Amino acid sequence: MTALRRAPGFLLQVGLTLLGLLAVTFFIGRVVPIDPVLAVVGDQAPRDVYEAVRIELGLDQPLWWQFWVYVQKMVTGDFGMSLVTNRPVIEDIARVFPATLELATFATIIGVALGVPMGIAGAVWQDRWPDQIVRVVGLVGYSVPIFWLGIVGLLVFYGILGWVQGPGRLGVFFEDIVQPVTGVLLVDAAVAGEWEVFWNAFGHVVLPSAVLGYFSVAYIARMTRSFMLEQLTQEYVVTARAKGVSEARIVWVHALRNVSVPLVTVIALSYARLLEGAVLTETVFAWPGLGRYLTTALLAADMNAVLGATVVVGAVFVGVNLLSDLLYRLLDPRAK
Repeated sequence: MTALRRAPGFLLQVGLTLLGLLAVTFFIGRVVPIDPVLAVVGDQAPRDVYEAVRIELGLDQPLWWQFWVYVQKMVTGDFGMSLVTNRPVIEDIARVFPATLELATFATIIGVALGVPMGIAGAVWQDRWPDQIVRVVGLVGYSVPIFWLGIVGLLVFYGILGWVQGPGRLGVFFEDIVQPVTGVLLVDAAVAGEWEVFWNAFGHVVLPSAVLGYFSVAYIARMTRSFMLEQLTQEYVVTARAKGVSEARIVWVHALRNVSVPLVTVIALSYARLLEGAVLTETVFAWPGLGRYLTTALLAADMNAVLGATVVVGAVFVGVNLLSDLLYRLLDPRAK
């Protein structure tokens, strides 16, 4: 009942957050020195054609009215037409978002599979060589530009060693073999039984997800180490050691159980950041996802596409935060 009473307030907060995000993006897009009309008519168009398109796009109206009209359309699911693809923006986003979802999911799996054990090792062997390795990994992960790491990865693992596939999501010879159902290429290929397509797609996703996942490893390892250090100094750990409980059981059962509660939030936030922050990775690897779509729209002054992608990113971030909050309450009854 308490949750039901709080639901209207929470929904209002979410709505205001998305509205604020949309307003900031909208007004910044209108004041930057990029003319969306020129993206439609070109810089050689006659003046009367320019003015006609400007009026058709509603750019002759006051900014506050343009924003109000856009919000009204957006509520009904109309994000406008993309100037680049000449298709509804909502259709473009539905087409490219599964690619970003696939990339971020693989990167998160790598981050959890490596980051959690590394963080635990750093806490157990504090100030010893495993801890030093974890610190160096975290420092490099926060310091090295992701586009540089992606270029070096392509040069070494694709260009020199040939261990992975090159840029893009799928080889040219395998395109249009699998009909998109979920939009996630690996899932669609496996369901269709096209295993050659599956392994080719897997070879393409390995390197960009590893590059993106490295930054997730750095973040999750650092936070796991911090949580574990706090738990290993608690009284219940001292009592367990005094009773002769093995160190492995103390770490992997008792301490990790308590760490898992805040760790869920860390992993969820990391996943949301990967979904919204894959712009540079998708650009380097020519990955046809939401980040590359947003970059192309920005360069072409396609503000309908920019605003639509921004709203989707904001909605995903809010949704993942809500999910992590619900999981937090399920894992820790005290949070209720």
